[in-house]
Amino acid sequence: MPTMAKTELVGEIKDKITGSTAMIMADYRGLSVKDMQEFRRKVRESGGDVKVYKNRLTEIAIRELALPSMDEFLQGPTAFIFATEDPVGPAKAIMSFAKEHQALEVKGGFMENAVVDAAGVKAIASLPSREELIAKLMGTMLNPVRGFMSMANAPASALARVMSAVADQKAAA
Repeated sequence: MPTMAKTELVGEIKDKITGSTAMIMADYRGLSVKDMQEFRRKVRESGGDVKVYKNRLTEIAIRELALPSMDEFLQGPTAFIFATEDPVGPAKAIMSFAKEHQALEVKGGFMENAVVDAAGVKAIASLPSREELIAKLMGTMLNPVRGFMSMANAPASALARVMSAVADQKAAA
C-alpha cells in the first residue's frame, strides 16, 4: 500500500514530466556537493531544472502517463533534468558540464514523445538554440525584401550618378 507522501511525489514527477518539453537523465555518481550545486546553477541558467527522484517512483509516474519504457536509464543514481522551454539550452549546459566533470554521465532522455539515448542528447546539444534559429529565419525572410528595395532604388541612384557626372563635366569645362 503506497504512502501518501509517495503518492504525492509520483504526482509531482508526473507534473514535472508533462510540464516540460524534455527530460534528460544523467548519472551524477562521483560529483561532490559543490559540483552538484554548480551543475544545478548552470542548468537553471539555461532554462532547466535538476531534480533527484527515486527511480522506482519515476518508473511508476512514467507508466501512469503511458510513456515509453525508460527502464534502461533508471539504473543507479539518476538526476532528472527538465527543460521548461527550449530543450537545446539545458542539453548544451549538461554536455559542457560533462566535459569539465568526467563523473557526470548522460544516460538518455525523453523529448518530443520519443526516447533518446546519450548520443541523441549530444546531437540535440549541438543544435543552435531557438533564438538563433529564429534569427536565421528572419534573416532569410528579409533577404527578398532587401533585394526588392535595392532594385527599387536602382533607377533613382543611377539618375543621381548621371546628374553628378554631368555636373562634374560642366564644372571642369
